[in-house]
Amino acid sequence: MFAVKLIKNKQCPVDIPPEVQVKHGDMIIVLTEKGEEAVEVYLVPPPVESIIRRKKVPSVPFIRVMTEEDLKLYEEIKQMEEQGYKDCLELIKQHNLVMNLIQCRYTFDRRKVTFYYTAPERVDFRELLKDLTKVFKRVRIDLKHIGVRDETSLCGGNGLCGRPFCCCSFKRQFDSINIKLALDQGMPITPSKISGTCGRLLCCLNYEYKNYIETAKEMVPIGSGVMTQDGVGRVCALNILTNKASVKFADGKIKEFPNNEIEMIDAEVNIEIDTNTSSYKYAAEQTDDSENIDIKQFEDDRNSSTGNI
Repeated sequence: MFAVKLIKNKQCPVDIPPEVQVKHGDMIIVLTEKGEEAVEVYLVPPPVESIIRRKKVPSVPFIRVMTEEDLKLYEEIKQMEEQGYKDCLELIKQHNLVMNLIQCRYTFDRRKVTFYYTAPERVDFRELLKDLTKVFKRVRIDLKHIGVRDETSLCGGNGLCGRPFCCCSFKRQFDSINIKLALDQGMPITPSKISGTCGRLLCCLNYEYKNYIETAKEMVPIGSGVMTQDGVGRVCALNILTNKASVKFADGKIKEFPNNEIEMIDAEVNIEIDTNTSSYKYAAEQTDDSENIDIKQFEDDRNSSTGNI
C-alpha cells in the first residue's frame, strides 16, 4: 500500500493503478477537496497498513506521477506562496487588522490560494478581500481563521520530549484539557513545564491521566490519619509515580513511606496540613515567576482550535 501525507500530516492511502510505476519517495499529484496537490508518496509498513484497512481510511484519487516540468512548476508555486504571504501581510498592515497571518498555500493547479490566520476575535476582512482580488487575479481566494493549536499543528516542530508535535504527527482531533490534569499528575504549574508551543496545556497530559487516577484510588487518601513505623501521622501528599505517601507527624517533620507500609486509622489526627496546594506531591514546586501567572490562560478557549484546516 502507498500513502501520502496531506496538510497537518494527515495520512491517506492512495490508489495507484497497477500499470503505473511508483516507488517510495516519488512526488505525485493527487486530488483533494481543495483541488490538485503535489505530495510525496511513501510505502506503508504492514502494521500501519492493517490499521488503515481496519479503520477504512478513505483514499485520495491519484492523478499522475510528477514529471520534470511538474517539479519545476512545484518550485515556482513555492516561490508564489512566499510572495503571496508577503503581499497579504502588507495588506493586513494597511487595513490595521488584528490578525496573525500563518501561511499561504496554493493548490498545484493554481486555481485556489488559501490564507491561514489566527485572531483573538472575529475579523471583518471584506475590504482586505477586495484588495486581495486585485493582487491575486483569476484565482479563488480563501481566508481561514484557525486556532492557536491548529497553528502549531500546521507549522510543525518538536516538543519538550524531542519528538515531533503530537498534533502534526498522529493526533487527528484535539481533546479538551484543563489545569486539573496537570495538578492531579503533580506537575509544577509553570509555563515551561505544562504548556506547549501553542501556549495551551500539553496534549500529552491526557495520555497517562487515567493511570494516575486508577493508581490514586489504591493509595491512602490525602488527609487520612495513618499508623507508620515511626508513629501516628497524617498523609499530606502522594507521589503517584513511586507509589509513596508523604506523612506529616506532630513534630512537623514529613517523611515518605511506601503505600503498603502505612495503615489508615479511624481516630482523628490533629495535625495541620497545607490543603491549599495540589492533592499530589511536587505540584506546588513552582519557580519564582509562577506566582503571578493566571493558570486559566493555559486552558482551552474558543480560539484554541477551530478545526478549520
